[in-house]
Amino acid sequence: LTFSNQSLLFSTFSLSYRISVFREMARVCVMMMKILMMVAIAMNMAMSEPIAPCYFIFGDSLVDSGNNNQLTSLARADYFPYGIDFPFGPTGRFCNGKTTVDVIAELLGFDDYITPYSQARGEDIMRGVNYASAAAGVREETGRQLGARITFAGQVANHVNTVSQVVNILGDENEAANYLSKCIYSIGLGSNDYLNNYFMPTFYSTGNQYSPDSFANDLINRYTQQLRIMYNNGARKFALIGIGAIGCSPNELAQNSRDGTTCDERINSANRIFNSKLVALVDHFNQNTPDAKFTYINAYGIFQDMVANPSRYGFRVTNAGCCGVGRNNGQITCLPGQAPCLNRDEFVFWDAFHPGEAANIVIGSRSFRREAASDAHPYDIQQLAML
Repeated sequence: LTFSNQSLLFSTFSLSYRISVFREMARVCVMMMKILMMVAIAMNMAMSEPIAPCYFIFGDSLVDSGNNNQLTSLARADYFPYGIDFPFGPTGRFCNGKTTVDVIAELLGFDDYITPYSQARGEDIMRGVNYASAAAGVREETGRQLGARITFAGQVANHVNTVSQVVNILGDENEAANYLSKCIYSIGLGSNDYLNNYFMPTFYSTGNQYSPDSFANDLINRYTQQLRIMYNNGARKFALIGIGAIGCSPNELAQNSRDGTTCDERINSANRIFNSKLVALVDHFNQNTPDAKFTYINAYGIFQDMVANPSRYGFRVTNAGCCGVGRNNGQITCLPGQAPCLNRDEFVFWDAFHPGEAANIVIGSRSFRREAASDAHPYDIQQLAML
């Protein structure tokens, strides 16, 4: 090559190299802009006010965040591997990570999870309180074979105590009433009344005393009494969470399913009866309590969709726990120190009874913003907060 040809070749190479560098720089700039936009959105979400000033949670082990930790009870989850995927480790949540109410709290705009009643102090209660207790039921005796627990009535009594503290903080009953009227109250109880009562004849006689329909009526009557107490103490925005398909849990499949996959329709049928009466209760309150809003969250239907269409949500296992012992990993629930499965996001269930974080994200997200019309009636939680 002559010197001039070499110079031309070098110039061509140099230009091509510079173009490729500029392209790479442009690509990096665009990527950085996207990252900055996402950071800005996240910062804005963190700095913006929640769409409801407070969130009060009533429930059982599906949403307990540590209230049972100090109780003499077999229904506790304050040990590893529970919390293996949660930022604060084992907290008493019956899950590998977030529960449905943790997801809802995030979507409502809270910058931290709602504090359990056992730990709530001072002005922290102004953000709301989680009263849920593992093994708790609507009926007082439900779950007694597992030891101490805080029943629905006990949780509501604790809330009445919280309300008196809110009044003291705000200094005026009218101010407190106005503040509380904007809060979200989610109630998710009833599962243990079937799992640890009606369908447990060794410890309870309710299965012989009541038909499925009359038992559901009894639960709804007791449930209604507690809702009225909550209403009388300032609650105005209620989300009643239906119970899931208990007959499809790994524990029930291990005990009652011949093939390990077919759900126990006897239990699921009873669950649907309760849920239908809960919908009717929502309609009754909405028609007769004009200054309050009630809604029903169809946890049963959302769960069934995950089981019927697992690949849509990234699930591969719908009938066994990620952590547990025996058939379906459901005969004995997750033991202290036990090594759970590694592919946790591919399991609907974390243990013998409780969904994993991946399933909770689906249920919590669809409770907050419905994906199908049947997910919530008549409002989803986002709409409820905006009313």
